[in-house]
Amino acid sequence: MVGDVLQDLLAKYGSSEGTPSGRISAIWMTAEEGVEEKREQRDARNVAEANGVEFKLWRDEKFFIDDRDLPFTDIKDLADVYTTFRKSLEPLRSRPRATLPVPSSLPPLPPAESIPPQADPFTSPESLSSMIDSLHKPLRPSMDVEEPPKWPSGAKSGHPFSGGEFSARKRLSHLISSGAMADYKDTRNGLLGEDYSTKLSAWLALGCVTARQVHASLVAYEDGNSDVPDAWKAAPGFGKGENPGTAAVRFELLWRDYMRLCTRKFGPRLFHVDGFRSDEASENSDGKRKWRFLDRSGGAGDDPAKTRQVVERFRSGRTGIGLIDASQRELFLTGYTSNRARQNVASFLSSHLGIDWRVGAEWYECMLTDYDLSNNWGNWQYVAGVGNDPRQGRKFNPVKQALDYDKGGEYIKTWVEELRDVDVDGAQDGGRKGEEMLMGLFQAWRLPEKEKERLSLKGVEWVEKPLIRIPFAVGNKAGGGFGGDNRRPSGRGRGYRGRGRGGGRAKRLGEVDRAAKQGLLEEGESSVPAS
Repeated sequence: MVGDVLQDLLAKYGSSEGTPSGRISAIWMTAEEGVEEKREQRDARNVAEANGVEFKLWRDEKFFIDDRDLPFTDIKDLADVYTTFRKSLEPLRSRPRATLPVPSSLPPLPPAESIPPQADPFTSPESLSSMIDSLHKPLRPSMDVEEPPKWPSGAKSGHPFSGGEFSARKRLSHLISSGAMADYKDTRNGLLGEDYSTKLSAWLALGCVTARQVHASLVAYEDGNSDVPDAWKAAPGFGKGENPGTAAVRFELLWRDYMRLCTRKFGPRLFHVDGFRSDEASENSDGKRKWRFLDRSGGAGDDPAKTRQVVERFRSGRTGIGLIDASQRELFLTGYTSNRARQNVASFLSSHLGIDWRVGAEWYECMLTDYDLSNNWGNWQYVAGVGNDPRQGRKFNPVKQALDYDKGGEYIKTWVEELRDVDVDGAQDGGRKGEEMLMGLFQAWRLPEKEKERLSLKGVEWVEKPLIRIPFAVGNKAGGGFGGDNRRPSGRGRGYRGRGRGGGRAKRLGEVDRAAKQGLLEEGESSVPAS
């Protein structure tokens, strides 16, 4: 497609004389790692060479550690475990190269009269708003979702930012001056608000700001440089060296690099259902995951029509699991959802429902403002247990996760408006009674019948017939379903240590998993042991 577009442009502007409005003398691209992106680069090069036009492929400078400074020269030597890769580069603070100098000037924009008239039905936008309207025009607002979420009253996007370098640098400065950067390690698992995480991911993905520029700003703040904004000088931790928050940000920036390098190493396997481990799966067919597919019966013996119905409810946030539904609705309406929520959504689709994880990765690709090829697909693999996670098969219990990270249910109430009037007053005080109050919010099927009637939820499909019923015994903190400290996400990057599963329940967990993979669990059946 890119080649066809370039060929058409060169047919009009590529001759030595060109046109009165200009001539194409060169084609430049930035090198990418994805399979389709490399195909486009190859097509562009072929078109340029066929037309006698210069072609240049520029090094991508968005990343934290320059490729020339990696501890290997052959991508085959990239460690298959992130920790091993990270340790080979520590201390991270001293690794990145200096940022490139800011150009003293830029070429002028082409004059308006050089833009040729567009053939019907196309038009040339004359303002930013009209350009955005033109970009939106081919899209269906519903995104082909049968029951698309509606914006809840009073809800605010946690990602209300504009694109561009100016906005990126403004955000970076705010994070430092407000103390949000220093607090990042403690707040990054938040669900509501603007400052619980850096939210630099969209700008990083597009190159509006680079990882090295972020690092350089952190160093200036940590070193207490005199030539920084005055607001930074009053920020907590200014001039006191690296702190847990800035160290954690560097950890995440390196994870983005690692996912990109994994894409280079594994190539098309980024999109294989068996993931980076597809070779292992082929060699050991007995241990191969059995998935539910949209277009055919998979190894789980499922009905694809039934699977498509399940995915429809998953996309629109009508699963019946509060944390999952809140995240899916937020994503649909804002283009963003938190790292913690992404992990749970990926685990829910791939492990609880047993559905081909690529369905979720593709949905995120469609919806995320901060979409990045390698991070999105690599992290979905990671959570689905087919990527480079040394602890394969992790499974998050979204009820336990909601209890840990949405203690008062505010996140779910914000985005699932139907549940706002569920009485959870006093739940944040904790204790067994407080936790019990939240159970109907986290899984609406647990609401008493009178409460369902009061809330007009009687007979609502996702309330009465959730896609899955997850048992959770209040006060039982042991066992299955990752609850605590798993910080590797889907869509962006997180990763430290988790608590693991209760070994004594492994047999029961396996039995339940096998039942889940045979289709949508019926009411009363469990997905994971209580945790």
